[in-house]
Amino acid sequence: MAEDRIVRTSSGLPIKEVYGPADTGGRGAEQPGEFPYTRGIHRSMYRGKVWTMRQYAGFGSAAETNARYHFLLRQGITGLSVAFDLPTQMGRDPDHHLARGEVGRVGVSISTIDDMDRLFQGIKLEDVSISMTINATASILLAFLVVLAERRGVPLTALRGTTQNDILKEYIARGTYIYPPRPAMRLVTDIFSYCAAHVPNWNTISVSGYHIREAGSTAVEEVAFTLADGIAYVDAALQRGLKVDEFAPRVAFFFNCHNNFFEEIAKFRAARRMWARIMRERFGAQDPRSMMLRFHTQTAGSSLTAQQPHNNVVRTTVQALAAVLGGTQSLHTNGFDEALGLPTEQSAQLALRTQQIIAEESGIAASADPLGGSYMIEALTDSIEREAQRRLDTIDAMGGMLAALEQRYPQGEIESSAYEAQLAVEQGSSVVVGVNRYCEEGAGEAPPVLKINPKGESEQLVRIAEFKARRDSAKVAAALSSLETLARSDGELMTPIVECVRSSCTLGEISNALRNVFGEYRDV
Repeated sequence: MAEDRIVRTSSGLPIKEVYGPADTGGRGAEQPGEFPYTRGIHRSMYRGKVWTMRQYAGFGSAAETNARYHFLLRQGITGLSVAFDLPTQMGRDPDHHLARGEVGRVGVSISTIDDMDRLFQGIKLEDVSISMTINATASILLAFLVVLAERRGVPLTALRGTTQNDILKEYIARGTYIYPPRPAMRLVTDIFSYCAAHVPNWNTISVSGYHIREAGSTAVEEVAFTLADGIAYVDAALQRGLKVDEFAPRVAFFFNCHNNFFEEIAKFRAARRMWARIMRERFGAQDPRSMMLRFHTQTAGSSLTAQQPHNNVVRTTVQALAAVLGGTQSLHTNGFDEALGLPTEQSAQLALRTQQIIAEESGIAASADPLGGSYMIEALTDSIEREAQRRLDTIDAMGGMLAALEQRYPQGEIESSAYEAQLAVEQGSSVVVGVNRYCEEGAGEAPPVLKINPKGESEQLVRIAEFKARRDSAKVAAALSSLETLARSDGELMTPIVECVRSSCTLGEISNALRNVFGEYRDV
């Protein structure tokens, strides 16, 4: 009989037909804003201030992306989120032969301080929160922003935002790494120490489960591997001599939100509770802010379909609702056309309006953790915590996340989960509307797709040539030489990187100076 079949979440957790008091484990007495923050990190949550509404954007040149930012600001976003192109992510200037054909394609091309200035032209740095999705070159992009603030007379204490700066997930799931893991971790923690001293309101890292999930992990694996990465960063910072409560309050997280509505809500609650206990019990944090898992959410890009793309509006809405009910601090909603190309202005506007309608019309934001105490939600929260902890114990037994990724444990688990999920779609046991059920004959009418300026790459090549021609070459050489010398020691590297930017070094030149010392990583 249909009612006797076993129903499971995307992580394979069984779902009961009916839940009751016995399934909650006696939970539900704690209040939002109280340790271990299962119900949220703030007592009032969105009643006083709704989540930061971001729209991830970047394409072509800095000027083109700047125009999109001004459009989004007029539509009501409250935080900018920068998407960089592959050469920028990989530490290559546009004039490098490996950058050919990729300049400005999947994000904005930023290789000089002048590019950064154009990116934020007409935008007051002190008035907007800026998130930069950048990892291997995070120190350089942050240095561009620091020097730009200096040029504009903006105090560094006024800068608010986040550098993703999560290099471990690149080795696990995404691939935009440059240096081997251990020197790359040094750059991560150098950002911690530099910002603690100079940019105190900057979130120094966004430990990212998003890409782990996009690579095919389950919700449980996303929690486990993301928290394991977070533990590795805290360990590395402590080994560099930092005190936990000096840097931990500025550690943030970044999660995916998929279609399994209740599992996703429970996932966020479990992650908050686990991180609070990790920070207090494992690392001895005293400051409550060090124990609060603050996180940004992006709806699931991998759930979007090219078939019947308008269905993606519904998927994104369901995912955004789960993120809000799970207590996110900021949110990006994907454009419905992103299985076909970068979002157009119209699809980005609709994605933002989705958030605004949830915030302004649904009533969901009126009460903190409105599903707290639900028999099903509390049971799922416990199940996810239990299964995620089992994987954390495995990673600890291997010697931590660095050792685990070198042994390819998380990579293997993600690959296996991705294969099983795809097999379920192909066999029809996992339904994707418009793909393997309720399909249409023919391709249907395709929505308009964003077209990238075909002359953009050649124009960027002219800009960087002009930039290099008018600078002081001796000053550039001296700054890069000093950076290499310091990289061969164990000194902090953010300060010399900032000095390189002040001396008009390019992103590629700074990256190459570090390549000369650290080498490049090859996954074998």
